[in-house]
Amino acid sequence: MPDRRKILKTTAAWGLLLMTTDASSAAPPGNSQSDGSARSLGFRMPLESEPHARTFMQWPARAAIHGGSAELEAVRGRIVSIAQAIVRFEPMVMLARPTQVAAVQQRLGAQIEVWPIATDDLWCRDAGPTFVRSANGALAISELNFNGWGNKQPHAADGQIAGRVAQRLGLRVFNNGLVGEGGGVETDGAGTLLAHESSWINPNRNRGTKAEIERLLLDALGAERMIWAPGVKGADITDYHIDALARFVKPGQVVIQLPAKKDSGDPWSVAAFETYEILKQATDAAGRRLDIVVMSEPDPERIRSVSDDFVSSYVNYYLCNGAVIGAEFGDDKADAAASDLLRQLYPGREVVNLDIDPIGEAGGGIHCATQQQPVGSI
Repeated sequence: MPDRRKILKTTAAWGLLLMTTDASSAAPPGNSQSDGSARSLGFRMPLESEPHARTFMQWPARAAIHGGSAELEAVRGRIVSIAQAIVRFEPMVMLARPTQVAAVQQRLGAQIEVWPIATDDLWCRDAGPTFVRSANGALAISELNFNGWGNKQPHAADGQIAGRVAQRLGLRVFNNGLVGEGGGVETDGAGTLLAHESSWINPNRNRGTKAEIERLLLDALGAERMIWAPGVKGADITDYHIDALARFVKPGQVVIQLPAKKDSGDPWSVAAFETYEILKQATDAAGRRLDIVVMSEPDPERIRSVSDDFVSSYVNYYLCNGAVIGAEFGDDKADAAASDLLRQLYPGREVVNLDIDPIGEAGGGIHCATQQQPVGSI
């Protein structure tokens, strides 16, 4: 199965299927385009651990993206597993092409809603709605103008999802022209953002200086402090999303997944340790030094998948009401250690571990496939 790193080698084959989107493109449909920024009007993106109204996911529709019908079906099977795990804890909505709604509903079961909003692929963290909330609890959506990770993948439907969800919910839309993805940025919900420069300060998404793009990102998500690390540009389809490496647990605390030692010949290892060193020196919006928790990687010789560049990220977990939905990869010792650490980081939540190998082989994880709607007024 081709993953999201390997797909860079065949991007040209998509040809005219790619839809050009940049910071000057017209905004997707929404309820309204708001005057002022989310930040200036007192909106912020909440921390993922705050209570949710529901979770959104996307039903993958294009077999060609995943290498064929068999590969697509394997991915869909894991999407069903994730959705059925989440709906035990909170309402769950699957977005699907209108022609597929009936079949998807039958496959998911009656507990899960299916909304007729067209999709291309499964990555709801990136293409789905990014919710922000005001001090009095009003919800809005900050449009990140998804462009297929810099026009590396067809996204005619996915590029419209955030606006169509806003339209269905009747929510205000903030759109300052920023182009990027939800998986490319982490928030502590209290004024601090964390991101790799490679996913944002990149001409395949945004034009402008680092300072200009930083301001747009802070304005879009209602934050005050930006922690940047370089990342890796051009080596995978996401340009190294931060949510596969490091996550805010709570204000002042970050969990990062690292190998036992740095491999100077591996750009991913070098970049991961570079991010780690930057985090050790960083302060958040409150002026605090960060408490950094290191999570060990699984042994690549012990995991089930033999796919090249398989994404075996424990930190790409998803928080829903009362639970942590995480991945296990077949390295029993590392899987157990990761589960134990998640229980320590999120006391009182049930840790649910799933085999998501086909999604890891497609280049992502559970967090990449999900998007939360926080509790708030509509």
